[in-house]
Amino acid sequence: MPATKPKAAAKKDGGFTGETGRLRKLVIDALDDLKAKDVKEIDVRGRASFADLLVIASGTSTRHVKSLADEVVKFVKKAGMMPLGVEGEREAEWVLVDLGDIVVHVMLPRIREFYGLERLWSVGGDNAEDLV
Repeated sequence: MPATKPKAAAKKDGGFTGETGRLRKLVIDALDDLKAKDVKEIDVRGRASFADLLVIASGTSTRHVKSLADEVVKFVKKAGMMPLGVEGEREAEWVLVDLGDIVVHVMLPRIREFYGLERLWSVGGDNAEDLV
């Protein structure tokens, strides 16, 4: 009989270990520090080749969105890692921070609703397992 991971553990840490687990904690801590709204994690392992985890969060204004993305970059750099890229900082309606195994999307609520990344990435999957 194949071993399965307990649902509670999957919810708590997403099942990510090593560098990805450490990076995930940094991202969540950075977003929490500046009071990001409605933070969601989507496990895309096995469905995407560009990353293992998408983190989506909302900011209350363009200034808040930019500050949240900057905080993620600051936390990651402080830990000795470098982001692969940051896009959208000038307009700051949707800022993407590419950390390799993790891609962080920080958006204004209206932009987030319009593009519906959570809906897009949960198509064909069980929402309870896809959203960590």
